[in-house]
Amino acid sequence: MTDSVLFELRPTANGRQIAVATLNAEKSLNALSLPMIRLLNERLGAWRDDPKIICVLLQGAGEKAFCAGGDVVAMHQAIREGDFSKTDAFFREEYALDYLIHTYPKPVLAWGHGIVMGGGLGLLAGASHRVVTERSRIAMPEITIGLYPDVGGSWFLNRLPGKVGLYLGLTGASLNAADALFLGLADISLPASARTHLPGLLSTLEWSGDSDANRRILSRALRDLAANASVELAPSEVRARWDAIRALTDYDSVDDMVEVITRYQGSDDWLRQGAQKLASGSPTSIRLIAETQRRAKHMSLREVFDMELAVSCQCCRHPDFAEGVRALLVDKDGKPAWSPAALHAVSSDYIAGFFVQPV
Repeated sequence: MTDSVLFELRPTANGRQIAVATLNAEKSLNALSLPMIRLLNERLGAWRDDPKIICVLLQGAGEKAFCAGGDVVAMHQAIREGDFSKTDAFFREEYALDYLIHTYPKPVLAWGHGIVMGGGLGLLAGASHRVVTERSRIAMPEITIGLYPDVGGSWFLNRLPGKVGLYLGLTGASLNAADALFLGLADISLPASARTHLPGLLSTLEWSGDSDANRRILSRALRDLAANASVELAPSEVRARWDAIRALTDYDSVDDMVEVITRYQGSDDWLRQGAQKLASGSPTSIRLIAETQRRAKHMSLREVFDMELAVSCQCCRHPDFAEGVRALLVDKDGKPAWSPAALHAVSSDYIAGFFVQPV
């Protein structure tokens, strides 16, 4: 049986080691399963405490995806079986992994090539050095499966300028590499072809025993690599539509915002696709997206993950998450029966119940 995560240590020229973790589930676009999460948590913890390890490279196997998100099909099965211990464990341990990456004391380089969605963006967002390529495709499309942008999304989307984070959550909009750089969701772009030479380059650097110095060393190396490489990125979709997004989100009420966004009938395909996803998405998810971002505004990162854990565990105990996964990925009929079916029927009391940790 093939290992779902591959681990490797590469020696450096001055006697230290580069640690490499490769998500190894190409057929599922490197979607995170609970065993993968546990392997990563264990190994990253060991590498953190090993003085010989000075940098971690996190990547996905193959050329299609860094990570397409969590294994929600497995969660759907657990929900159908009524085994919430599995879904609770998944979210608890996934968020622990995300928090570990966010707070890692050593440089973490995440190679965000190809598809980076949901849980994949959760991994990328916490890395100290976030690389995208000309083929990166990034999104938080949870509204389509009755969930909400979790994995710290309530924190990092909230810190984007204006209300663009709320817009991205509501519409599940697809971002390219230039978008990620413009919004601060990535740090640098490199051509996809640079991946082949990256581990070798890291091994040649003059690493020190000081993590802050090593972050600077890695930043300088990536800047030099980018300066000497030729990568042409498609223009930023968000930047080109900044004024339009601002106008669409310039409302105090999420109900008004949803009405205006879904009413869009213009010729812009990017805006129209966002409007369609919002219109067909879970009404409960709409309320959760707005409320999680509202509550997270002044929270610490740890507090956000604690909040998201309660909400995600509750999503498994409410109908829309399982129904959304069924319609999109299991039966694939594209016809989710949301409950409640309309935004006006999703009360504030109903949403408040999602923020109580299940016992």
